Parts: sequence; structure tokens; C-alpha cells
Amino acid sequence: MKLYQNIIKRIFDMVLAAIALLMLSPVLIIVSIVLLVSNHGKPFFFQTRPGKNEKPFKIIKFKTMNDKTDAHGELLPFDQRITAMGAFIRKYSLDEIPQLLNVLKGDMSLIGPRPLLMQYLPLYNEQQKKRHNVKPGITGWAQVNGRNAITWKQKFELDIWYVEHLSFLVDLKILLLTIKKVVIKEGVNSDANLNMPTFMGTDNE
Repeated sequence: MKLYQNIIKRIFDMVLAAIALLMLSPVLIIVSIVLLVSNHGKPFFFQTRPGKNEKPFKIIKFKTMNDKTDAHGELLPFDQRITAMGAFIRKYSLDEIPQLLNVLKGDMSLIGPRPLLMQYLPLYNEQQKKRHNVKPGITGWAQVNGRNAITWKQKFELDIWYVEHLSFLVDLKILLLTIKKVVIKEGVNSDANLNMPTFMGTDNE
């Protein structure tokens, strides 16, 4: 597993990410132009996320929400900020495409636990922290087993299962299932589950 995880997986990531970027370049360009206009010159969203061993990195995604705030300067809830174009982009997982650049840089892998928010780090128990023993991914075992339709507890259990069973065959299965689910919009892109509720810690689940 170490040979695959430390060397072969990285080679696959670079080759497949480069091919995917080349194939998806027309979509990348079109969506960038549309968002450049609709988001007033801001087609991309950058945010610090924890990577392998909790090392911070800047994730890049298409910007699907506006920056509207309430009277106290706090961002409005997700459902009040997502734009019509943003909802469409999320429905078809197009917002994930720019993360291929994170894969090429080495911040992420194509497959692994999704990188969550930095503010969640103090809330994880010792078992949940294991999700950071590997690089975060664009898709993962939790994403092909329900994504936002499952609870945080289930999501973390699936993430840890992946960390403990990481192999070429597991990654291949996840990759094929991701392609299938994106194509038929099954589970991964449920209209009712475009965003997860805030994680408040294991005791609050």
C-alpha cells in the first residue's frame, strides 16, 4: 500500500488530472467567462482548507455563491447566497473542476476524504482525525455513498474506512462510481442536498 500511496497514486493523479483538464478545458473556459460576468469579475472561490497532516492549502473552486451579509456583517445562510448559475454548476459538479489544479500542485489527490473547513479541526475526535493521514480528494468513498445525504457521523466513518483500506482497486472503484453518479446525477448531485449543515462536533450530531 505504501508504494501505491506514496508514489504510484501521485503519478496517476498528475496524469489523470492533466488529461481531465485538457478534456474539460472548453467547459472550464465557458464557465469561467459566464461567472466572470455574473459574479462581477470573480469567477473563482479560494479558501484555506486542511490537507494531509492538517497542513493548510488554498482550495480553488468556481464561485457559486454571492457575498451578501446581514446587518451584523455575517454572511447570509447558504440558501440565501447561492446564485441561480451557482446552483446549476453545483448540480452537475462543475464547481469541482478547478480543483484539478490543486491536484497538479500536489495539495490534493483525485480521490480521498473531502477537505473540510479549518474551523472543524478542533472538533474532531481521535478517530475522525485519521482522515488527514492522506491527501484530501476531489471525490471519495463518502461522496459515492451518499455525499450530503448522509450524516456527519456516517461521512467520517466512510472517510476512515477509505484511509484504512486505501489501494489501487479501491481508488479505481471510487473513480468509476463517481463517473457513473455524475452522469446519471444519482446521490452525488441531489437537488435537496447541495450543501451540508455545519459540523458542530461529535457530541452534537
